[in-house]
Amino acid sequence: MDTTFNHIPRSKIAKLRAGDVYDVTCPSRSVIKMLADKWTMLVVESLSSGPIRFGELRRQVGDVTQKMLTQTLRSLERDGLVLRVVYPSSPPSVEYSLTPLGVSITAITGQMCRWAEDNMKPVLVARLDYDTRVARE
Repeated sequence: MDTTFNHIPRSKIAKLRAGDVYDVTCPSRSVIKMLADKWTMLVVESLSSGPIRFGELRRQVGDVTQKMLTQTLRSLERDGLVLRVVYPSSPPSVEYSLTPLGVSITAITGQMCRWAEDNMKPVLVARLDYDTRVARE
């Protein structure tokens, strides 16, 4: 969990100047870090089709461990992208969904996932070409 900018009081957040992701002191850097996390995009994309329980989310995402998925969901909940709802039952049932802020990022995550699917072959070829070239040097 990124605690870099926890020192900013709530009263001063509204007064922050425009973000600059190239300024290492700008809080927007921590947002970029969260978005670039290995599991964030897959979790957001999985939740884009609606609320889902933890086990199903883990199956959809694939090779994520229970611990990493829990950490990712907590981080996304903390950052306001995910809503966690606990239903009173025995055992308790927990469901995750995107908040309006989380929904607002799905156009971008969807495009990135489609780009990865559409361009996986040229990327794999480029990797092989690079590895072959480097091995000869």
